[in-house]
Amino acid sequence: MNYSENIRLAIGGLIDHKIRSFLTMLGIIFGVASVIAMLSIGEGAKREAIAKYQDLGVNNIIIREKKLSDAELEEVRAKFSQGLSIRDANAILDIVPSVSMIASQAEISTDVKYTDKSVKSTVIGVTANYLSMMNYRIGQGEIISDHHYNLKLKVCVLGAGVAGSLFGYDDPIGQMIKVEDQWLEVIGVLESKSLFTETVGELAARDLNTDVFMPLSTFLNRMTRENILTGEIQQITAQVDNSNNLIEASALINEILKRHHFNNTDYNIVIPYELLKQEEKERQIYNILLGAIAAISLIVGGIGIMNIMLATVMERTREIGTRRAIGARKSDIMSQFVAEAVAISVVGGLIGVFFGIALSLSVSVFTEITTYIRFYSILLAFTFSVLVGIGFGYLPAKNAANLNPVDSMRYE
Repeated sequence: MNYSENIRLAIGGLIDHKIRSFLTMLGIIFGVASVIAMLSIGEGAKREAIAKYQDLGVNNIIIREKKLSDAELEEVRAKFSQGLSIRDANAILDIVPSVSMIASQAEISTDVKYTDKSVKSTVIGVTANYLSMMNYRIGQGEIISDHHYNLKLKVCVLGAGVAGSLFGYDDPIGQMIKVEDQWLEVIGVLESKSLFTETVGELAARDLNTDVFMPLSTFLNRMTRENILTGEIQQITAQVDNSNNLIEASALINEILKRHHFNNTDYNIVIPYELLKQEEKERQIYNILLGAIAAISLIVGGIGIMNIMLATVMERTREIGTRRAIGARKSDIMSQFVAEAVAISVVGGLIGVFFGIALSLSVSVFTEITTYIRFYSILLAFTFSVLVGIGFGYLPAKNAANLNPVDSMRYE
């Protein structure tokens, strides 16, 4: 008997016993769908994490002012630390050889006004290279340049949310907005984009759309600090030329700041790349766990196939005996029953792939969980389902092939 005949008989058996075949397939269907859905959730979480840390700059070291109470601030100021400063940033750039670029920022939370409209915003004073270092993209107009910074010009770049709230569909470029008692000219608007919605390391959650950026030189000259005890700036971002130098550079930066701050640790050092690697490791373990749980469903489905095939062998004992009597070989009987098991797992696998894709898309649409389906997850789940069919169909097929022809023909 050739392979095409075995396949024809296997498909015919599925069609003749539709309900039994479908019930046998359920374990495979759920298993394949679970594997695809779990892996797509894991891949979506991975891509979301990578995007989040890329926005922070994978080659960046972020030095952030530590949040302290007024009493704690008074204590560190009494110990001669003046908090983060432009002097700290310049020292890092001059001393640390692997630091190729540095940016400073200061910030306050205040109302931003245009005519009779007002929105609550974080106003951030930045150096000219800050927006490019943090991978912020301009959607309209221009970014803050050295020209604006050096001349301490009263200009600003708006987050997309602020621009929409204040100007609606009107063109904001060239318009004047009021921040505290200062009038700033709008020269650009950032693309709409949330930076991150959860705390990353020591960095609090924030939304780019609600920020307003202006030259740091103008900010320090014009804006009022929220607390007289706070430092000159709130954050320093140092860009390292190679990610392999991040740990060494951060250690050297820490030594510089300890000297400048008289051993007061009123700052935190965050390395986005290290946080990314740590999160990737955790998610890899999580994905393995999810994949193992889903794989168990496939194995359970395989056990179901084996049970049904064993029952089928008993049910068709006389048929097997008759075929052996008219010349069928053991290998013919065995290949026929293996083909039936594989047919069940293949059809179940294909249905499972459909439901797995549908489930992944549904999770993404109806929940806040991001999913991403990769071809390898579909191939992995389908291949595993076929292997399950072969593996768990082998024993029943072997039992069928080893039946004694004479006894089989007498079986009732």
